[in-house]
Amino acid sequence: MAGIPDAGIWEYRTEWKPQTFSSLMCWAAADRMAGIADRHDPARAQEFRTAADQIHSEIMARSWSANKNSFVGHYGGNDLDASLLQMVRLRFLSPDDPKLNNTIDAIHKDLMRVGWLHRYSLDDGFGKPSVAFVICTFWLIEALAAMGRRSEARALFDGIHGALSPLGLLSEDFDPAEPRMWGNFPQTYSHVGLVHAAFAASPPWAEVL
Repeated sequence: MAGIPDAGIWEYRTEWKPQTFSSLMCWAAADRMAGIADRHDPARAQEFRTAADQIHSEIMARSWSANKNSFVGHYGGNDLDASLLQMVRLRFLSPDDPKLNNTIDAIHKDLMRVGWLHRYSLDDGFGKPSVAFVICTFWLIEALAAMGRRSEARALFDGIHGALSPLGLLSEDFDPAEPRMWGNFPQTYSHVGLVHAAFAASPPWAEVL
């Protein structure tokens, strides 16, 4: 349920709080179910639409930080979270909404380290992260491309090619200061992110035919 304290996508070991990403996924479920019900069970469509609208309003009211000029990781918080880049892909707001662009820029500025994006910068119970979580950089590339900022997406994508192993493999984490790979190797969802980002940053067929 939206707005219920939990450990979130990153499984924080600290005090549980209402995580914005958890509420975002609840909204996405209700929103998509409303669309499905419109076609297959119209009598229930309004039930799902009402739930989606309520969660949407809650996120807008409780997850937006005027101080950060961005959506933040948990309700009433002040910390940024790379998972909120998924707001773009889930179509939480329209691509021309300033709050969506501001959130992308804030996350990019606050969590980027030498071309790689960290998940967050807060103490998660093990200390503050010292390495980047690979898939987060690919989420940023996808978000930039979806917002029409394709040149930025391509530049970021090109910048990470040097990190690939001789076999083109990626780990779960990456330490850009060394530079070297960290964590599970190879990591499946890092490669899923790579594939999605490659398609997102690539020019449309009309530009290459």
